[in-house]
Amino acid sequence: MDMERRGLSGIVMLRADGKAPHVSGYAAMYHRETVIMGLWREQIAPGAFASALKGEDDVRALFNHDPNILLGRTKSGTLALSEDEDGLRYDIALPDTQQASDVRELIKRGDVSGSSFGFRIEDEDWDEKPTKRGQLPLLTIRKVELFDVSPVTFPAYPQTSVTARSRGEALRADVDAFRRRMADAALRDRLRVRVAIERARAWL
Repeated sequence: MDMERRGLSGIVMLRADGKAPHVSGYAAMYHRETVIMGLWREQIAPGAFASALKGEDDVRALFNHDPNILLGRTKSGTLALSEDEDGLRYDIALPDTQQASDVRELIKRGDVSGSSFGFRIEDEDWDEKPTKRGQLPLLTIRKVELFDVSPVTFPAYPQTSVTARSRGEALRADVDAFRRRMADAALRDRLRVRVAIERARAWL
């Protein structure tokens, strides 16, 4: 799976609706530029999560992107997604499990304060005009397939999920995946090849 992750810090909240404790926050912010590995700037455009908001993506709420710590799911109604002018919001009705109780306590104590989301890019736009002014190129993410939203210990910037593969296998698979994406989008110049390789090398 060609999955990436992004993260934010300081926007996870607790609340209760009289029945179950909830965790809520922003999984992503719109038009907030981030420098990725010193190679390019990146931002998310409003509308990028349209398929998830329409219920087309069956999104999970996890802790630290760990599928073994399941907190909610859109299909079951225990995870709700919404958006405003600032970004993508999530609200999780926590289950009555020890893991969920532990996560709630960590958030309550302030030990966990970040959010992240796992996704696959389906549409993107590169603007390389800033390079003429000595600035990094700008990548705007316009559409994604959303897999999960997660309260996280360390809000992480780009990572590709590796699962049980070896590092060498992961590198080859990730480079191949990025090359396929670039070919589909007719993005064949050296900058994009370098971006693909550097993203994959992050796991070495």
